[in-house]
Amino acid sequence: MKLSLALVAGPVLVKARRLLWLNLWLLCIPTALYIVWLNQGYTLALLQMALLAVAFIGLTVINAETLAVWFHHRDRHDPHRRGLIQHWLRGRQLGGASSLTPALPFVSVVVVAYLPNEQDIIEETLGHWLTQVNPPAAGWELILAYNTPTYLPVEERLRELAYQYPALVLLPVSRSRSKAENLNAALKQVRGEMTCIFDADHHPAANCLSLAWAWLGGGAYDGVQGRNIIRNAGDNWLTHLIAIEFECIYGVSHYGRSLLADTALFGGSNGYWRTAAIRSLGFFPMRLTEDIDVTLRGLLKGYRLVHDPAILTTELAPNSLRGLWLQRQRWSQGWLEVAWAYMDRIGRSPYLDLAQKTYWVLMLLFSQCFYPLVWQVVPMIVSTNFINAHRDLAFEHLNLVMMGLLTLSTVFQVALAVKLRPQDCNYSRRHGVLYCLLSPVYFWLKVLIGMVAFYNHLCGSRVWHVTARTQMSPQQLNLALKPRAKSYPLKSR
Repeated sequence: MKLSLALVAGPVLVKARRLLWLNLWLLCIPTALYIVWLNQGYTLALLQMALLAVAFIGLTVINAETLAVWFHHRDRHDPHRRGLIQHWLRGRQLGGASSLTPALPFVSVVVVAYLPNEQDIIEETLGHWLTQVNPPAAGWELILAYNTPTYLPVEERLRELAYQYPALVLLPVSRSRSKAENLNAALKQVRGEMTCIFDADHHPAANCLSLAWAWLGGGAYDGVQGRNIIRNAGDNWLTHLIAIEFECIYGVSHYGRSLLADTALFGGSNGYWRTAAIRSLGFFPMRLTEDIDVTLRGLLKGYRLVHDPAILTTELAPNSLRGLWLQRQRWSQGWLEVAWAYMDRIGRSPYLDLAQKTYWVLMLLFSQCFYPLVWQVVPMIVSTNFINAHRDLAFEHLNLVMMGLLTLSTVFQVALAVKLRPQDCNYSRRHGVLYCLLSPVYFWLKVLIGMVAFYNHLCGSRVWHVTARTQMSPQQLNLALKPRAKSYPLKSR
């Protein structure tokens, strides 16, 4: 029987059994093995060296990305340049957006929704798109690609909205069971030269389409990933924590990677593609992270991606530990899937240079080995404390130094992320301080989640848990829709 460690789901007895299995496999068994190993007169030197190597690589990458963003922010002469490593190593001209960008063409925007989960927020999201985003002069279409197992009253209101706004196209995808299937259905019908992909909780900035086309219009890039900001940071301490984390991820880490190696990933939303490119790739419904999967398949086909933190959108973070756990468990297991499928091909790709291959192999290798390796610190400490004669004080001291340096690097990254945060965001420096204080606990929580995802992957358990959306208050919706007595049919394509 294959066990799924999707914690906080199911009856209390089931939770207790899963926690027992978790402690047995992740703590008790490794600790017992290390005790036996040490009692035989052996040491844990190789494991200790591996842990220090991981810490050193992490320290190098974090600081390199942070410094790249910091220097780039100070030098604003050319905000679009990319590929600093390639420039330093080979003198290659820095890549970037075209200085003569063609006019914005007809654009297709695809908003994806599992309607039972998004029925409380979807009208506000579509209203934001239709009233707050600057449409192209050449025209656009806003496609809501959604699936629902049963009819919902919100569908009638969506028909009214589509009747009032001709750009809105409703696309119910029958028999769909995933976001990927909804996207594939939409890609068959999009008419724009640029296709933009968004989740149902995203509210993009007014100029998002023109900023993205500045990268795609010149033909140098095939996809652009923008910067995601947490909109509901004020809900509780957890959403504040996630808000700062997203600033570090999208404002520093992804941005620094793009600056250094001229590469990027598609994060599932706030992504902009040349339609020909994303249509040729399509999405694999069986992947837990279809966005990372399409990223790697695109890179292997020679498509180029870039990250631009100026392309802003806001989204909703999970406001409970249960929601965060299930979301991050799926992310971790999805990275494992694509790492096992594509890592060897990335290393042999003729379309990626040495800097890009190194970056991607490290990211995929870390997704496979990072959590299982780092977790060994826990049973190592427990086992060595049981056998005091085998304690390696030199390693412990060196490990403390590395952990201290990593903590300082995190503080530096958070300080820069908070400094570069958008002016109208609803979090401040004190939330950055809170993140730094809680980062050790948060780190080990993510390590534990990664270990559970690793266990589930080995067991063949693949469960997609939909991220619950925060219900928005009715007064925030301001579309001024007039009530209509009759219903309107869906617009056909």
